[in-house]
Amino acid sequence: MSGSTLGTLFCVTNFGESHGPAIGCVIDGCPPGMALSEADIQPELDRRRPGTSRHVTQRNEPDSVEIISGVFEGKTTGTPICLLIKNTDQRSKDYGNILQTFRPGHADYSYWHKYGIRDPRGGGRSSARLTAPTVAAGAVARKWLQQQYGTTFTGYMTQIGDITIPFESLEHIPNNPFFAANVSDIERLEAYMDELRKAGDSCGARLFVAAQKVPVGLGEPLYDRLDADIAKAMMGINAVKGVEIGAGFASVTQRGTTHGDELSPQGFRNNNAGGVLGGISTGQDVTVSIAIKPTSSIRSPRESIDLQGKPATVETFGRHDPCVGIRATPIGEALLALVLMDHALRHRAQCGDVKVAPGPIPGHIG
Repeated sequence: MSGSTLGTLFCVTNFGESHGPAIGCVIDGCPPGMALSEADIQPELDRRRPGTSRHVTQRNEPDSVEIISGVFEGKTTGTPICLLIKNTDQRSKDYGNILQTFRPGHADYSYWHKYGIRDPRGGGRSSARLTAPTVAAGAVARKWLQQQYGTTFTGYMTQIGDITIPFESLEHIPNNPFFAANVSDIERLEAYMDELRKAGDSCGARLFVAAQKVPVGLGEPLYDRLDADIAKAMMGINAVKGVEIGAGFASVTQRGTTHGDELSPQGFRNNNAGGVLGGISTGQDVTVSIAIKPTSSIRSPRESIDLQGKPATVETFGRHDPCVGIRATPIGEALLALVLMDHALRHRAQCGDVKVAPGPIPGHIG
């Protein structure tokens, strides 16, 4: 299947299916000489993995990563790095009732008509399980970017369903199951999710992701703009239906006197542009917001059709997230890192090994 590779110089090819023996990725183009071990990757996978709270799927996967190639004596060799994650808790029998029908909101119908065959077990190739290798690859990119430029990444949930989550402090993010920069509303969010699960329903979410200390000059106009590649990568996340860079759709109501980020000798005074002007990074924080649709796998019966086009009723069993956005923050961070890593290598290839210093970083990212 084409469409499984992201990047030009830092290329990540994702493979596997939700209920196959294993999933993983091959990273081609990672510079040699960087210290790398499973311990550098596993913490990011642990942030994304299923079964971490009662509000997400109870599929119990350890998501233990193995480095199969591309590392010798603890350092990258410049050759392809293969990362393998074995599936250990598949329950394919849960999907026996959908073999002849199409689940509303899922890729079943489109996959069937494109390929003439589909893997119904957990969604097969269309499953959000395939975001685990993306997070693993992102951990490699994050380490290289941090060592080269001091680049770091931060993400958190800003809305779940119709509940807006006020920003309080970044220190709260790792202390709740929602990746929320908030402590005062967590009980309310948990009650909301419990109610959704009991009702057999689901909801969407909005996430914010940012990269700090990004080098100036990343991105290539006209058709390889940094923000365009970020948007494409984010739209590759399962269930993402919208992407905003910087002020995003709020730009519609802003005046030019407000939106255009003024400069001073000390740096930019605002960051409505989200750290990208003309498709090229400015050195400010690169800021992205993504909208995630409600989970399509819900208990409530839904109307559909079968393979013969006849009316059918579909009930989805198995273990599913009532809001897939809950575990999506590490995925958004990983994809932002992968795009920045690729563009950093492309910048060096085009402009030589010129030092690209971080630009002015205005204010906080909250």
